[in-house]
Amino acid sequence: MSDQIQQAIQSSTRTVGANPSTAILPWHRREDTWAVLIALGLVLGVTLAFFLGGGRAVSATALSIPTWSDGATLVGALTANPFAPLALFGLFLAAFSGASLVLGWNVARYAAGFALLFAFSLVVTALGSNASLKQWQLETPLLALAVGIVLGNAVKLPDWFRSALRTEFYVKVGIVLMGATLPFTIILQAGPLAIAQATIVAVTTFVAIYLAATRLFGLDPRFGATLGAGGSICGVSAAIAIGGACRAEKSHVSIAISMVVLWAVAMIFALPVACRFLGLAPGVAGAWIGTSEFADAAGFAAAATLGDERAVTTFTLMKVVGRDMFVGVWAIVVAFLAVTRWERGSLGPVERVGLGELWRRFPRFILGFLAASLIVTVILASVDSTIGTRYASDAIGPLKTLRGWAFAWTFLSIGFTTRFRELTRFGWRPFAAFAVGVLVNVPLGYWLSTTVFESYWLAVK
Repeated sequence: MSDQIQQAIQSSTRTVGANPSTAILPWHRREDTWAVLIALGLVLGVTLAFFLGGGRAVSATALSIPTWSDGATLVGALTANPFAPLALFGLFLAAFSGASLVLGWNVARYAAGFALLFAFSLVVTALGSNASLKQWQLETPLLALAVGIVLGNAVKLPDWFRSALRTEFYVKVGIVLMGATLPFTIILQAGPLAIAQATIVAVTTFVAIYLAATRLFGLDPRFGATLGAGGSICGVSAAIAIGGACRAEKSHVSIAISMVVLWAVAMIFALPVACRFLGLAPGVAGAWIGTSEFADAAGFAAAATLGDERAVTTFTLMKVVGRDMFVGVWAIVVAFLAVTRWERGSLGPVERVGLGELWRRFPRFILGFLAASLIVTVILASVDSTIGTRYASDAIGPLKTLRGWAFAWTFLSIGFTTRFRELTRFGWRPFAAFAVGVLVNVPLGYWLSTTVFESYWLAVK
């Protein structure tokens, strides 16, 4: 966990503790930008290959491991296209290394680390495709997380490998690719509903954590706001953005990230078990996970564990379209409170917090997600049904496979960067404040998903 925290803090050093209106990285130095460019590049490249008759090259790159029950079946699937792993590795290595160069990462160290991460992803994906493990619900997301946690806590990871554990980067690539597999019409139909449910949950959870932190446990208001943002909006990204907006201390942001990761990992296991025990329909279960999980990557792992694409779809609508979009709004609100109340004018005149902050703090990968969905939807609407069926199979299918690999690297990164020994260093008060939010968030999300908005989530295909 400490590695993930350090990466997050280092990437936000020009945000936390600085004037939020000026301390933003240029667009070409942001992870969001490169996640969107890489993912949309894949969408457009696969689409172009389809219409130019290059489907074989796409299928050779989008390595898919079928369900297997004996070693011979697995070996046969891999030897049928022995160059697919190399093609897949080469494609993403080239894309990620190019991004690394611009983002300022050490390209050589990153490439070496990604090579090992890719090798781990091959192993866990192959194991996750085993029929027996699937019956026990031990598919790729949970296996990747488990392998990462065990090895990350048992073995000292070399620095060159840790440089490739970019959880936020991989999950953003996966989210944009997710947009290509989700028709824009569904977003238009369910989006307002997701935003309505997200508004109720985000406001209630934020207020609960903030009041618990400041009124019950006597924490600094800026600390309480950072904890509240991490628990109510979009996890790590929200903690960083809101921490910067209110000029929270770096240690406050670090602890908030710790809380997000701790509870997110716990919910990966708890929420799917609860969904099965309660017999929830996939669409309803995905909406509940999207309402009650604290991080995109962890939520995708939990939703994917249910083994139904409808759960992944409703989770995405709830978490990405609904909750993640609030980060810019909360940055405005919290920055205004910091200037007018918490700092009592020490940060300068109120006009330093302008509406431009909404755009500067807005998570750009959401726009990439919407763009990918719109591109695919327009293409499907522009061709006849026969070509549309082929496009769904030969283009959207491989994009879904590539999305799966991006999430495999995400889950492995979460596991490798989770450090249990770090969890005892932040004291009990932040933990207790965040726990209050969990006690509010989870039952509220369940009630909204299974009672108030159930009919809408059941209708999502």
